[in-house]
Amino acid sequence: MTLSQTSDLGRTDSLQVLKSFLIWTFTLAVCLLVVGFPLVVLMATVGCLLSMVLQSVMPASAVLVVAGGLILFNVMAVAIAAGVLTARGVHPSDVKWLTWLNGEAEQLQTSVYAACPLTCELNK
Repeated sequence: MTLSQTSDLGRTDSLQVLKSFLIWTFTLAVCLLVVGFPLVVLMATVGCLLSMVLQSVMPASAVLVVAGGLILFNVMAVAIAAGVLTARGVHPSDVKWLTWLNGEAEQLQTSVYAACPLTCELNK
């Protein structure tokens, strides 16, 4: 009886870790595409220059090697960052700026209205 209960807890923990890793992967990939657009432009520029340099060494596959290397670098950076955040135990629901991911709306300031005698015009 005790063995079955502990295995369920282990399975639940591993599912939570997997869920946290996948959410972090999604979030970091979206942030890289949206917020990191200048970084993507810089990587594309460096990739173009690198492929022109490599064209003299390997004319058939220079562009393929450079493009594959840049894509692999981005995927590995996102996966490593998500793994580090998951290993440290940071869950996406704990991060303040990720309320949009959890489906919780940010608390907007509510308007405070003054009393009518101070703001309403009195007709005499």
